[in-house]
Amino acid sequence: MTLTRNVVHEAAELLYGAQAGRSPIGPLTERFPGLDVADAYAIQRVNLSRRLSDGRTVVAHKIGLTSEPMQTLLGVDEPDFGYILDDMVLTNGAAVPADRFCAPRVEPEVAFLLRTPLHGPGVVVDDVYAATEAVAPALEIVDSRIADWELTLPDTIADNASSGAVVLGDWVPLTGEIDLSGVRASLWRNGTEIDSGLGSAVMGDPAAAVAWLANTLASLGTEILPGQFVMSGSFTTAAFVHHGDVAATTISGLGAVSLSFT
Repeated sequence: MTLTRNVVHEAAELLYGAQAGRSPIGPLTERFPGLDVADAYAIQRVNLSRRLSDGRTVVAHKIGLTSEPMQTLLGVDEPDFGYILDDMVLTNGAAVPADRFCAPRVEPEVAFLLRTPLHGPGVVVDDVYAATEAVAPALEIVDSRIADWELTLPDTIADNASSGAVVLGDWVPLTGEIDLSGVRASLWRNGTEIDSGLGSAVMGDPAAAVAWLANTLASLGTEILPGQFVMSGSFTTAAFVHHGDVAATTISGLGAVSLSFT
């Protein structure tokens, strides 16, 4: 880390205020030169602690920047992670106020529901499949408290990996008949397909992203707990949505999920 504890808390306060007021701020990496990935995760943890002290609970983990389209979009070359709290989970088909977010985009993903814990290091894809109870089609609403999405990897990490909310479809028991690397996700906006991609776009297999997360969290003394789910990363690039839009995804063999913005 390069930033002092006081500066980490100052940066966290800026992001917290930006989210509360739906008022994006400039990149933290410009405001605090030298801010690195370790600083960014420290900032993320400060705001997580604040939300937990407000009575929220962690229900899931989010992995971002796992696919080439998303890495290209943000100009980075490695994944990142954040947290999903109970008030960030929306019901399939729900309507959500667009002004709840700063500049929302949607991504199609597979969510993994764990029945046994995953604790690295050394977790591999087979371990993820063995620990998974079910998978579901999902839409993640990604949102940036950094103005105009002009961000670097440390900026998005500090901003809880640009998490906004998630909407889950029905859970499908994970059997050997489901090849997640071969499933196809189609992303729809207002009835028009705007992008599609295979599960293999997510680190070769979405389960590989979950293994990466378990191994990365191990360095922080954290594991993925039974009953938690993991958003494994987008099959496609992220599409902007606005007031009046309806976003949906269909994932072959898993089903569909949708959300409208009011």
